[in-house]
Amino acid sequence: MDFQLLSALVLGIATIVVLVLTTRLDAFVALLIAGVVTGIVAGSGFVETIEWITAGFGSTLASVGIVIGLGVFIGKILEVSGAADALARAFLKMFGKGREPWAMASVGSLVSIPVFCDSGYVIMNPLARSIARVKKGAYVTLALALGCGMTLTHHMVPPTPGPLAVTGILGADMGSVILTGVIFTVCLLPVAVVYAKWIGPRLEPRLNTTVASEVYGADHDTALAVQGGSGSSEAVANVVTYRPETYLGATPIGRKPHRTNALLGALPLVVPLLLIVGNTVASAIDQGNQGIIGDQEAEYSPAAWAQPLVFLGNPVVALTIGVILAVYVLLPRWTPRTQVHGWLAEAAGSAGLILLITGAGGGLGMVLRESGVGDALATAVATTPLPAFFVPFIIATVVRIAQGSGTVAMITAASVSASVIVESGLDPLVAVIACTAGSMVFSYFNDSYFWVVTRFTGLDGLEALKGWSGITTAVWAGSIPLLVILNLIVG
Repeated sequence: MDFQLLSALVLGIATIVVLVLTTRLDAFVALLIAGVVTGIVAGSGFVETIEWITAGFGSTLASVGIVIGLGVFIGKILEVSGAADALARAFLKMFGKGREPWAMASVGSLVSIPVFCDSGYVIMNPLARSIARVKKGAYVTLALALGCGMTLTHHMVPPTPGPLAVTGILGADMGSVILTGVIFTVCLLPVAVVYAKWIGPRLEPRLNTTVASEVYGADHDTALAVQGGSGSSEAVANVVTYRPETYLGATPIGRKPHRTNALLGALPLVVPLLLIVGNTVASAIDQGNQGIIGDQEAEYSPAAWAQPLVFLGNPVVALTIGVILAVYVLLPRWTPRTQVHGWLAEAAGSAGLILLITGAGGGLGMVLRESGVGDALATAVATTPLPAFFVPFIIATVVRIAQGSGTVAMITAASVSASVIVESGLDPLVAVIACTAGSMVFSYFNDSYFWVVTRFTGLDGLEALKGWSGITTAVWAGSIPLLVILNLIVG
């Protein structure tokens, strides 16, 4: 690999680490500075580098910015209406005491098949918060299990866009990839949960005070002392975690006290998810009929029968419907309009920094891609004397570390290693899973999902690396023996 490009990568990463961990500068500014350093060291011009940063910032927010905003709106209404609390209690009852991390990881893996991780995490995070509030602890464990469950299927199970594209590029059978991806997910879920349960109690006392107060409120100190959560089922059942008067004020004379059940509380979550699933399924069937699945150059135009599903299932449209349902189904009719506007404004304020950091991470990723660092790394790995199925795995790994996007990493790995795969006779199914599994490694500063998870979870600095970067690396490492077994079976 060219020494200049390697230096650009190393200095860019070092800039982020040093600024975030040792200075007063926020991660947003650190990411912008790192993007400039990387571009200049790689040999790009100042103007060109800034253009890449702004283009990456804009394209990233174009894909997830509106969705994050709508998601936090839904989350706020779930909170103030008591719906999130009702859902949390339903989840606790369904899965039983002590199995909450398994519940969150499993639900996350299901949700993330049709929904991008960023928006899915925003939608489901209020559940983790409410369960932690009921349990008086273990929020970090629940949040990490949820996030990693989403990572597994997002990276490995079509019709998520990344695995779908890799399947088309390498010519694998779609049904086989889906089945294998699901099997890998089931096998790796225990890795995610065990790691979350191990690291969670160690990081719980390190939650930043803002998120800790949002999650536990007046029980903050008690939660930190308990760490693992309450050991009494009766205590969990009897603890009061939601008081309507705190948010809604006194019930007007002649009105019934406000109550939200879990079934109604699920509507703003379930309806958008079903609409998005409908979009995904309809698009996959329609693209299959048109013969363009996996063709990155073909322009997809939905058939007449698919257009309503594609429109309603667009994440922006679906989550807008979710916000409308949340406001008009969950809140009592006597809630003042100005009060609702105030809650939505609070939600928008809490999302502001997340949006900035997410966009800056996209800007850095654009610099790394456009400067040639990612391609240079992939090409260098492809020339090494490795077993055939390790080539796409390691290419995806190094590209993911270099530029942050798992989808870009797996597609790059498939494109670069395609000729190697053909020459070696490697089964396309093994190659696809190698690309997708390799792209899960060490999610950190240049990954937009890293910032979504760590900011919502309340982890900063080294704690963020130990928690989120650690759990993604754990499932990445866990996939290696599974890949070896798959290669033996299929090969």
